[in-house]
Amino acid sequence: MQEDLLHFIWKTNKLVFNNLKTSSGKQIIVKDGGLHNHHAGPDFFNAKVIIDGQLWAGNVEMHLKSSDWYAHGHEVDINYDNVILHVVWEDDVAVFRKDRTEIPTLELKDIVPISLLEAYSLLLYNSKKKFVNCEKDFSTLDTFAFDHWLERLFFERLEQKAQDVYKLLQHSENDWEAVLFTMLLKGFGSKVNGAAYTQLSSSLPFATVRKLKHDALVLESVLMGQCGLLTLESPVDGYLSTLQKEYTFQKAKFQLEKLQVTKPSFFGLRPNSFPTIRLSQLSQLYATCEGLFNKIMTASTVDEIYRVFNISASEYWTTHYTFGKLSKPYKKKLTKSFVDLLIINAVLPLKFAYSTKTGLVNNELLLDLIRGLSVEKNTIISAFDAIGPKTLDAFESQAKLQLYNHYCSKNRCLQCEIGASLLNKNS
Repeated sequence: MQEDLLHFIWKTNKLVFNNLKTSSGKQIIVKDGGLHNHHAGPDFFNAKVIIDGQLWAGNVEMHLKSSDWYAHGHEVDINYDNVILHVVWEDDVAVFRKDRTEIPTLELKDIVPISLLEAYSLLLYNSKKKFVNCEKDFSTLDTFAFDHWLERLFFERLEQKAQDVYKLLQHSENDWEAVLFTMLLKGFGSKVNGAAYTQLSSSLPFATVRKLKHDALVLESVLMGQCGLLTLESPVDGYLSTLQKEYTFQKAKFQLEKLQVTKPSFFGLRPNSFPTIRLSQLSQLYATCEGLFNKIMTASTVDEIYRVFNISASEYWTTHYTFGKLSKPYKKKLTKSFVDLLIINAVLPLKFAYSTKTGLVNNELLLDLIRGLSVEKNTIISAFDAIGPKTLDAFESQAKLQLYNHYCSKNRCLQCEIGASLLNKNS
């Protein structure tokens, strides 16, 4: 038994509400179960319950055992003073408010329908599952309801990403351009070097970037120098020597400190994703795109965003991936698939956060943008495709990633629209 099942039973009216009694034998009539609270405090707010003929309005708290009230310290928490009913699986001890008045208790273990418990057990403890608990029923889901749930999941994921934006905004003292720079740096680092590039942004005040961004070579020298890519004792070629000299000058001019910046890794990366290439591309982006933040915030189509990121690494990198080692000539442009990831992980969270802060939220625009991007390829999406409808675009892949990471993998089936609907149908 888990508390989330108690919550599900209460909010979906799975009890015979006209024949309920407290542990002391008083009749209970539930007029309104209240609003489910997913944060700190009682589990349901603003419920209305008639107990022994008296109408009570207040909150409802739920536990597996009534003694959990004391285990959780509710007896000394003023947030629980307005609890009018304690709903438990097993009533093992009387519970009192701070003023020593007893809280009526409703015990569920002998009144919950057996069919519901069997359906719950089958859903959560199916030993034959290979991927998610509901995989055998996944392909039978109602399309309209599933699409609605995917949209909620997408915005839930976007809101979580936006929390990182708000933290950066606070740290930068409300400098949106500085936030963009940090998010782009992390995006250009991808999974392998994202953390290292975030450290890099912390070691480099954006006020300095503003002064350097119009000269790609200068900005490239500072970015590479700050993360330790220019530390070869003997210059391998003229370009490295130029960057070293430029970085030495700028470091002294702006009194730059490396702090604890992790040197970016080349291991496990394809050559096009080497730190040398990515940092040069980012430098070119800032040098060639005036008003970068404004262009990204005002872009209303995916094609507009693609045009913003239509840049290549500097000319030297056309024939190099690392310093001093010639390679076959190849223009190092940002690929569409890489820009798609930038849009997903940097652009859309920033647009969402900015529109929220300015009161100009346009969810339809965000949906249009994400639906214009190709579906992401990974093991989670492949597994979903194997048990249900094929994932069509980045909107669906982002929503399914949220579904798996925050619901399926944590057995939060009863907080998921899919699990709740299946339990309703089978109980």
